[in-house]
Amino acid sequence: MMEVFPTRQTAAVLRCSRAYNHHHAFVTSSNSAPGKKEASSRKVTNHSLPSIRSLRTNTRASAASPPDIGSSSPSTSSAPPKKRLAVFVSGGGSNFKAIHAAILDGTFDADVAAVVTNAPSCKGALYAQEHGIPVLVHPPPKTDPSTGLGADELTDALVNAYTVDFIILAGYMKLVPAALVRTYHHAILNIHPGLLPSFGGKGFYGSRVHQAVIQSGARFSGPTVHFIDEEYDTGPILAQAVVPVLPTDSVDGLAARVLKEEHRLYPGCVAALCEGRITWRDDGIPIMWSAH
Repeated sequence: MMEVFPTRQTAAVLRCSRAYNHHHAFVTSSNSAPGKKEASSRKVTNHSLPSIRSLRTNTRASAASPPDIGSSSPSTSSAPPKKRLAVFVSGGGSNFKAIHAAILDGTFDADVAAVVTNAPSCKGALYAQEHGIPVLVHPPPKTDPSTGLGADELTDALVNAYTVDFIILAGYMKLVPAALVRTYHHAILNIHPGLLPSFGGKGFYGSRVHQAVIQSGARFSGPTVHFIDEEYDTGPILAQAVVPVLPTDSVDGLAARVLKEEHRLYPGCVAALCEGRITWRDDGIPIMWSAH
């Protein structure tokens, strides 16, 4: 099982690096069941849903009542309903594909209810279309605003039409609207290709992160999964994986090894979110518990 090391301090990751063998990630886990998860109550505007013209598929949104957003408390029934995800993408969507593959092969139970993108022709959006997943455009394109959704419209659609429980950012290059962050408090995950809090913030994405890591002389890099807030890369850290930086590393070489760890780390974090295995300390630090 891939292991996860939740921490806010990158330095702590580096101090544990000697325990990192064969490029596996660290873990803090427990065989004990997690404690009761905090309840969430959120309100959204009650205006009518927009006409969603962008990249329609034949898949229809659920007409069910709004969900208890972010709740992952265990159900008293023997078969609790699947959690519904909205995945945000801007590019190739490889992390989206890794998560979707884990769902399809039964690693964990969930449904991808919708994909949101600012780049309708990106590979991630096309993959969603090919698999019958509705694609929504946000923010509205300047060339044709009628084909996209504004922040309030998007929030309303995800909550009321698509009954989304959790939002998963998988290479989404725009800042998530503050209204959506507030509505989905502690229910939006992001993955960053560096060890936060270092090498993060506005402008640090993709190859820029790996270039900065190499130029800094850092001996370790790796992906970070974190809950988001209203800024770039500053939300509570859930999990990190450590990837050694080799003396001869190129940007492409380091990026490839970090991406491999992303594809291992992120599906496990999403599974924990959907299965109610994440609890919160009193100081606002999320803790991920082992499934066994």
